[in-house]
Order: sequence, then C-alpha cells, then structure tokens
Amino acid sequence: MAREKKQYVCSVCGSTQLRWAGKCPDCGEWNTLEEVVVRAPEKSRSSMAAGDSVSRPLSLLSIAQDDLPRLPLNMSELSRVLGGGIVPGACVLVGGDPGIGKSTLLLQMAADVAAARGPVLYVSAEESAHQIGRRASRLGIRDEQLFILSEIVVESILDHIEAMKPVLVIVDSVQAIYSGNSASAAGTVSQVRDCAAALLRMGKAQNIPVFLVGHVTKEGTIAGPRVLEHMVDAVLQLEGERFHAFRLLRSVKNRFGSTNEVGVFEMTEKGMDEVRNPSELFLAERLPNATGSAIAVSMEGTRPLLVEVQALSSTTAFSMPRRTGNGVDPNRLLLLTAVLSKRVGMDLGDQDIFVNIVGGMRVDEPAADLSIAVAIASSFRNRPVHADLAIVGEVGLSGELRSVGQLVRRLNEAAKLGFTRALTPRSSLQRRGGDTLPKGIEVIGVRTLYDALDLALVK
Repeated sequence: MAREKKQYVCSVCGSTQLRWAGKCPDCGEWNTLEEVVVRAPEKSRSSMAAGDSVSRPLSLLSIAQDDLPRLPLNMSELSRVLGGGIVPGACVLVGGDPGIGKSTLLLQMAADVAAARGPVLYVSAEESAHQIGRRASRLGIRDEQLFILSEIVVESILDHIEAMKPVLVIVDSVQAIYSGNSASAAGTVSQVRDCAAALLRMGKAQNIPVFLVGHVTKEGTIAGPRVLEHMVDAVLQLEGERFHAFRLLRSVKNRFGSTNEVGVFEMTEKGMDEVRNPSELFLAERLPNATGSAIAVSMEGTRPLLVEVQALSSTTAFSMPRRTGNGVDPNRLLLLTAVLSKRVGMDLGDQDIFVNIVGGMRVDEPAADLSIAVAIASSFRNRPVHADLAIVGEVGLSGELRSVGQLVRRLNEAAKLGFTRALTPRSSLQRRGGDTLPKGIEVIGVRTLYDALDLALVK
C-alpha cells in the first residue's frame, strides 16, 4: 500500500520544504510554496537488492560514437534556431505568450517531418482532435502520417508512443498533462516535473525527439519549476506582439547549437511564413528623407539584420522629460541621451525622447548605439539622415566610438540592400584583420560621436 505525505514545493526554484512558509528559504521569493501530496510507492525487492543495477561505469573510449543524423526541416528559419535540424532523442521546450503561434508553428513542423520521415504524434492536452483538425485544414495540412492524440494522462501517452514508434512527438502542453502515480493536480510543480521527466526518459531511450509546449507567466518566463528548463536540451521562446505580423523565435538554451540565432516568421491566414530576408522587409516602408530615422546594422547570431531606428524629440509639457524606448534597452537610451547632452552639447533637458525599432524587433547589442544617437540628433535638429547611409558603432561615455565585431559581414548585408555608404568606428576598420571590404559601398571611419553626427546629417 502506497503511503501519502504532504510537502511544499517552491514554484520558482523547485526546492522542497516540509513546512509551509511565506518566504522560500532557498530562493527568497514570497508566496511561492505550494502544497503537494506525494504518494510514495513501496520498495520492491528488485530495487532493494544489491547488484541489480542495470547501469555501470563505462570508459569514454568504449562508448559507441553513433553520429545519428539530424532530422532535416524545410523550414530553414526553425532549422537555424535548432542548430541545423532536429537531433534524435532531444527534448525541446517551446514557450511564448498565449495566441502568439506556438501550436501553429509546431503543427506545421509536424506536417513537414511527417511528409519526409514518417509517422509523427501530436498530443493535444488542451484541444480536441476536431479542433486540431480544423486548424490543420485552415493551414492546408493533409498528411496521413500525422496523427493527433487528445490525451492528458502521461502513462497513456507513453503507451501510444511505445505502440506507434513515431519519429517525432509533440506535447501541447506539458502543464496540462498529469501522472496517475501522483495525487497532485495537473499543472503543479511535482506533476510538471514528473511528466517532463517521463517523456524525457522515453525520448532518450528510443531516440525520439520530443517537443513540449510550455505556458508562460505574466513576466514572460516559462511557468512551473525552474528545473524544467534544466532538464530539457533546448528552450525556444516565440516572441512578438499579438497585433504585429512578425514573430521572432529565439533560442534561450541549446545543447546542440548556438543560442544567438533567431528565426523570423510572419503570421498569415495560412500559418507561419518564413521571412528569408528580414532586412528588406523591415525597410520596405521607410521614408528616406524623414527626420529621426536611421538604419542600424545589427547581428542576430550569424545573421546580419538592417533595421530602421526611429526617434522623436519634442518639447515636454512636464517638469520631468520622458525617455521611452520600444525595442531598445531603456537604460541604454538614458546613457545615449546623457552623452548627447554632455559631449555633443545638445540641450535635451526639456525634450521628451521616444525611440522605436520598426517591425517589433528588439535590438540589445551596443553596436546599435550610434544609429540611435544619430536618430535622436536628427529629430532634435530637424535634419534628415543621408538616405544611402548605414550606421554601426558603439558609443562610449566620453563620446568616443568603439569597435564592433563582424564588421565585414554587416557591410556585405548593407551593400546587398543598396546602401552606398556606411558609418563605422575607425577602430573597427583597423581591427578587421585581412578581411576585404565589400565593393560598391564607401566605408567612413570616424572617431567621435560629434564627427559622426556631422557626417550623417544632411546639411
């Protein structure tokens, strides 16, 4: 007969306490301890017998180096974020806001794999099979190798996987399924951890990749115990505004690839469409002679992206001027405003400053500093930026321009999109090594922010 006992598990760090407390003693968060009922099964003789363990230490050289090929994907944006395809036996956690397109993207991926490799099992714990079928019909997906299972008990899900032997399993979502071996409700810390562990063990044992959809909290982090993100091999985050068409897929953790890659998608009536040239799309509606507009050349992993930075400076009606940034770090915006005031001599103390990255993009790298500063100065002085000028560079507190990485790759992308001039830090040109600058674009190296503004703005 199994015994039951009560424990209190922290929803943030996953630590277990014997008594409830208002503050978790491990992570220091308040009101995060949840009561769970744990059913401890009786130990069997086989588990208590000595020498019955099936695992044993292995020499590193004796381990078979079976290089299983990745499952290729026709969706190149998703394949890039995953590191070049789906690794057999990998467990991937996909998170994102409700309605952002997680289920749509994974359903399209499931159809892609089913058409090329074999049976795929899509487990829906929140929607019925008929609802998934209607969505697939809207997306134009009709594949007999794609199987839909509406089930919430993890033991039953594992039985179906064992019987079907699919090449890919998708569970939507991990917070909605539960294990019959635990008395806790679905979605609690212990249930999420146990269900994910059971699916993870199955995938590793049979080399079946498993994709888990995870709910997110109001702060945007994946709900449930933090240990869930440590258990899986990769964590993907689907970002974007619900009222914008573009979606960005980022890799927060990836044991089989880089975490700097980003995939760009556009949400349409037919599902998620790949954006193969995001720079051209982001600049399509740009007004070349508008004040407060500059072109930044940023890097997202190995991909250079040209994005439009818009800034607006207006006289404030309040005693404290506002500094509002959309798609940029607000602390970085305050820093650049201070440098423009102190080092360049702009009187911005009575100006409200608004900065926006067009298309819902977010640019966090310091290489976008110069373009943001130029856009603010353009709006304040009411002088447009040269339309054929691409800008890249980091701004220091002394007003100096500091070097950035992968300059030649950035310039190649700017030249492809028709830009004939580029404004860069002079030190970047000196440190580019033996890389040849692209033809058809004039590279202007400057040392200070004051000189850069003099060259960037139309007289």
